[in-house]
Amino acid sequence: MPDVLVIGGGVIGLSVAFELAGQGLKVTIVDQSGFGQEASWAGAGMLPPGRFTAATTTEARLRSASHALWPIWQEQLTQQTGIDVGYRRCGAIDLAESPEDPEYFRLLDAYRAEQIPFEVLAATDLRQRFAYLNRDIPNGCWVPDYAQVRNPWLVRALIAGCQQRGVNLQSNTPVTTLEVNADRVASISTAHHKQLTADRYIITSGAWSQRLLQPLRFQLPLEPVRGQIVLLQEPVATFQHIIQVGPRYLVPRGDGRILIGSTEEHVGFEKQNTEAGVQGLLDFAYQLVPALRSARIERTWAGLRPWKPGGLPFIGPIPEFQNLWLAAGHFRAGLQLSPITAVLLRQALLGQPTTIDLAETSR
Repeated sequence: MPDVLVIGGGVIGLSVAFELAGQGLKVTIVDQSGFGQEASWAGAGMLPPGRFTAATTTEARLRSASHALWPIWQEQLTQQTGIDVGYRRCGAIDLAESPEDPEYFRLLDAYRAEQIPFEVLAATDLRQRFAYLNRDIPNGCWVPDYAQVRNPWLVRALIAGCQQRGVNLQSNTPVTTLEVNADRVASISTAHHKQLTADRYIITSGAWSQRLLQPLRFQLPLEPVRGQIVLLQEPVATFQHIIQVGPRYLVPRGDGRILIGSTEEHVGFEKQNTEAGVQGLLDFAYQLVPALRSARIERTWAGLRPWKPGGLPFIGPIPEFQNLWLAAGHFRAGLQLSPITAVLLRQALLGQPTTIDLAETSR
């Protein structure tokens, strides 16, 4: 019998399994389809900076702790598996939508409060340093410590790393119910009429987590939010750093490919692309960087991100159950927060001091 059974094989579940197996625990991980094929595959892999000593909110503590872990995490994965995860410190430009854009100025205030290095750039500075940008952009700021990874490469490395650490990976294994005995989960039932048992269970099923939790009368308001993405291919790369305007972005991969994202659509479990969504992303990209009109559309896709009111994920034990844990609701931050999520669960399950008090993340 495994020590831990992880339900959900996205980047959060794979990271948790990788971390726990690295501590000698016997781990099984199951997923309803293929590992890392939902929200983990759909994002752009942006890794925003943070400074833990200056963080005053739970979100900032999670983000800054993960920021510090990422160089170590990616090096460990690459050394163990030989798979490059595409990690690089590329920097980012945050742009204002208008001269009075309140969201932009709130972002600058947050950077100052967290002591994150940045440089404010007026319109003339933007034109001089980033000549490819639309000349009508009023102002922006340069954030040098932004980094990125390539989602598919990371997923492949995590799968390989889990395999090398002896994790039992079971894909195409939808979990239907949690079988409960008093204050413990006794086993899980799958759609294939198979029961699996473990000492402890961790739900990392993203937007699908609520379906497993509802029969337990644990109400976690999770909602799937569709995010559409467009991938462009340029013959010669126009730029090498991330460009952001509020929740939308351009992320260059360094090989001429550029990700455009992302929509935020509350449409339930509908994952298909739409003509309006794709065209809106293209218009956004062409307006920011006119030269992208000559780029070829390589592909489009969409993913369902687990949104939770309040903006924070739930990471911690499920009340009233001694052996049930949850890590879900990361929304757009699942990939960036995957290292700290895995570390926090490892620390808690092994009785170690936690980097962040789980009372902050389990409500």
